[in-house]
Amino acid sequence: MNVAAAPPALAARAASVGASPVREILALTARPEVISFAGGLPAPELFDVEGMAEAFGAVLAGEGRAALQYSTTEGDPGLRAATAARLTARGLPTGAGQLLVTTGSQQGLTLLAAALVEPGDTVLVEDPCYLAALQVFGFAGARIVAVPSDADGPDPVALDELVARERPKLFYSVPTFQNPTGRTMTAERRRAVAEVAVRRGLWVVEDDPYGELRYEGESVPWISSYEGAADRTVLLGSYSKIMAPGLRLGWLRAPEALLRACGIAKQAADLHTPTVNQLAAARYLADRDLDAHVAKVRAAYGERRDAMLAGLADALPEGSSWNRPEGGMFLWATLPPGSDATASLKEAVAHDVAYVPGAPFFAGTPDPAALRLCFVTSAPDEIAEGLRRLGRALRG
Repeated sequence: MNVAAAPPALAARAASVGASPVREILALTARPEVISFAGGLPAPELFDVEGMAEAFGAVLAGEGRAALQYSTTEGDPGLRAATAARLTARGLPTGAGQLLVTTGSQQGLTLLAAALVEPGDTVLVEDPCYLAALQVFGFAGARIVAVPSDADGPDPVALDELVARERPKLFYSVPTFQNPTGRTMTAERRRAVAEVAVRRGLWVVEDDPYGELRYEGESVPWISSYEGAADRTVLLGSYSKIMAPGLRLGWLRAPEALLRACGIAKQAADLHTPTVNQLAAARYLADRDLDAHVAKVRAAYGERRDAMLAGLADALPEGSSWNRPEGGMFLWATLPPGSDATASLKEAVAHDVAYVPGAPFFAGTPDPAALRLCFVTSAPDEIAEGLRRLGRALRG
């Protein structure tokens, strides 16, 4: 009997890019008794299930054959038009032809990497950075360089120096209510980023999944809106946080040539985003008041943020610090110097509470004492109990 030869090895990128620690933590904390501040999960009790059921029912009853058929790569015209109208109303004039519907905004990142990044190209990111973006750029074979950042966002002087020295293809940022820190880049910093992009020749990828979840403060203009930046800025958005993540509906706004390249990349990836989901979302936007629904979600999430802020002083050890995000889903905390949030997670899970250690979010030198807390998934009373458990785990 012949001995079978081993199959060829995995691609190097598959071996070099690790699994998401967030996803692994979610698997470890799937027990119902665990109060999890780990995942970035919208609150399911706030989903408009009735409205979505009516939208899907109307689509299947009235245009079922079209809804179940293949569709165009660019996306349903009605959904693109409605999305463009929402962006225009929020202060960024947009036409439907400037948008590509994606299977979640996460796919938008993958398409951009396929269209822009060659193996070995340099990509700049905030420090810390959205974890799944690090995975996308890692799979593309990019050399990822962190831009020093503070509570106001990336340091524009450091950004300018890195662009001049490293000649990166793009700078990736979540300017508003950033994942993982919850911070918001100031208008001054946004203008400076736009100026660097114009002066040095740089793509700016502006990811905005949380922008409509503001609980206090004033809105800040998109980087895309600053003079000269329009032809080198990509804006990513999503219906996951304001409608439902299970729909997997996002969008990408980009200049014509790049939009076309991303469309070709999408044809190679999935042909198009599911037709029935797009038509149902378009029907929902036509028949329902999404802004009123978002206002309801904002009110609930604002209460939950306040509940978490109210309990942190008792939950975290003396010498810890944390921020007060004006919106979004996350806040960022740092344990006392010398702490290891990754090592402490095991004890937290033993107390039936979970968080995400901050170290995996850093492309540069990690801060082992940092951690991310999601405050939107649990009601205020559950947040209070989760923080009591966290206090027992971290304080001993």
